[in-house]
Amino acid sequence: MDGNVQTYKGRLVAKGYRQIHGIDYDETFSPGAMFKSIRILLAIAAFHDYEIWQMDVKTAFLNGKLEEDVYMTQPEGFVTPENAGKVCKLQRNEDEPCVYKKFSGSIVSFLILYVDDILIIGNDIPTLQSVKAWLSSCFSMKDLGAAAYILGVKIYRDRSRRLLGLSQSTYIDKVLKRFNMEASKKGFLPMTHGISLSKEMCPSTSQERERMSQIPYASAIGSIMYAMICTRPDLSYALSMTSRYQANPGEGHWVAVKNILKYLRRTKDVFLVYEGEEQLSIKGYTDASFQTDKDDSRSQSGFVFRLNGGAVSWKSSKQDTVADSTTEAEYIAASEAAKEAVWIKNFVIELGVVPSISDALELYCDNNGAIAQAKEPRSHQRSKHILRHFHLIREIVDRGDVEICKVHTDDNIADPLTKPLSQQKHDRHTESLGIRYVICRELIDLGRTQRQQDLKEGSCTEATPSEKTQK
Repeated sequence: MDGNVQTYKGRLVAKGYRQIHGIDYDETFSPGAMFKSIRILLAIAAFHDYEIWQMDVKTAFLNGKLEEDVYMTQPEGFVTPENAGKVCKLQRNEDEPCVYKKFSGSIVSFLILYVDDILIIGNDIPTLQSVKAWLSSCFSMKDLGAAAYILGVKIYRDRSRRLLGLSQSTYIDKVLKRFNMEASKKGFLPMTHGISLSKEMCPSTSQERERMSQIPYASAIGSIMYAMICTRPDLSYALSMTSRYQANPGEGHWVAVKNILKYLRRTKDVFLVYEGEEQLSIKGYTDASFQTDKDDSRSQSGFVFRLNGGAVSWKSSKQDTVADSTTEAEYIAASEAAKEAVWIKNFVIELGVVPSISDALELYCDNNGAIAQAKEPRSHQRSKHILRHFHLIREIVDRGDVEICKVHTDDNIADPLTKPLSQQKHDRHTESLGIRYVICRELIDLGRTQRQQDLKEGSCTEATPSEKTQK
């Protein structure tokens, strides 16, 4: 599998757009695990060298949980004459949560469901085979063997190094081609240092708005966003900034989006890598940039959590309220990160395969004032006006779920999620997030085979010992 279409399917789609809010629908969604849950389990699987298998549910829409009966008109071209006045009733089964686990002594198995894709992870092959056999007996399934792609994301493994990498190079190639950027110059940064966007750059005349209406701005944002959500935390800040102007983008905003695409062209082959840690432990980093939004003077929050050498959860977003100091902005960002830390901690505790999670999760911040605010429950003169829900971090720290720690600004890997950086700092932090190139064994083997073939055909010669020394 290479990320391209392998099988074409016909899908029967209900006319959901005919429903009216408040009358005949409440929620419309398919059952699916959050991608951060998938990343956490893959990082754990890489560390423990678990098996990672994949299956496909052929009729996933029949297995969703519904509280009401669902009917639809017969599809055009498939109406039976004897039942022309009748409608179809959806027959369904009950569904359960999207991440399952099974323990039997030292044997552990996990099952992750995302609509019709299933990942089966575990340390005992016979047990995993029995899980696959049981699923196949209950549902119409397709066994895809060892997991190679999940939701368009390539899974690469080097089990000799206990390395697992996630890549969306095929998807990014399609995005670049879709927006005619496959032959563009290669960019070095997702957003150039010193660039700031604002509403002042929005079109001010009808001619400008007409011209910008022909540009697929929102479509490009959505396409880039999928890459950011799955494997590319380095795009978070640039995407957070450009996505604010989808309603009325200007030429300057579109240039910023094209810069992201140019950056993706240069970095499309990188992987989000999990490997290299001697002990499984989760560490979080939080940062903020003060009043970066020129339109409403709000600050930017960013956090990232790492496991087994790579990022598993991240977010870059504009804060909901105006901060009147750097300390307040950092405190608000730390509060949001602490809530994410609690979710990660609870999720990993339920998995039962990361012993260190019983300790307080370390959350690193580079602002001494914000750390003091989080650790001390007493009221400070400068913090009286801070909204109460941001003080939740104090309770989280007090009960021992999170330990907030000091980190030097230069070592805070959440920095690229809050502001544009210089090339050197961006590259260093990006690598710390686990984003880097991987020399795949398949390429090494291919190169070795090709060289052997060239030697046989006499198209190249083996280097002499003196030549090797010179090299």
